[in-house]
Amino acid sequence: MGDPVPDSKTPALAAIGLAVIGIVIAALTNGGVTHGSILGGVIAAIGAIPACYGMWKGIQQETQGTLAISVGAILVALGVGGILIVLGLVNVVRTHA
Repeated sequence: MGDPVPDSKTPALAAIGLAVIGIVIAALTNGGVTHGSILGGVIAAIGAIPACYGMWKGIQQETQGTLAISVGAILVALGVGGILIVLGLVNVVRTHA
């Protein structure tokens, strides 16, 4: 169960990569990042899935490094996703009201 194997940070990097892709999508659509993007927010939030897997692997391997990086990646993915979605919804309401 607690075999000392090299920990993998790939899921956390994938989560951060998806958050960056979400920011890029928001920057390319709707007039910039400040206007948000629902699609970009959903893609960024999907990054929590590989980060949760990385967190589970960190718990299984009993490695604090992988666990900590994965928890940080979850927070980044959900934070970026939430902000982009809220900004996108505010933009939609402001535009159509």
